[in-house]
Amino acid sequence: MANERTERAQPVELGQRWKDPAPVVIAISALWLLGLFAALATGHWSGWGEACLAGLVVGTLGFALFLSQRRAARRGDRTAQRGL
Repeated sequence: MANERTERAQPVELGQRWKDPAPVVIAISALWLLGLFAALATGHWSGWGEACLAGLVVGTLGFALFLSQRRAARRGDRTAQRGL
């Protein structure tokens, strides 16, 4: 019975299609951009126009950081995050 508790099930390996974050980031960025255009077209800049612009900027910075960490991990840098 002790062996049953210590043995862990191995997780199922995901396909490459499910590991790539780029399609999700592109879709969400497109929605932020659409919201920004809608804010500019309707004149609601001070409300949700600024929020849409901030979403685009923060998303771009976050994705750039992710890409640089993944590049460093593939190069084999010691300080890079693993599993990206």
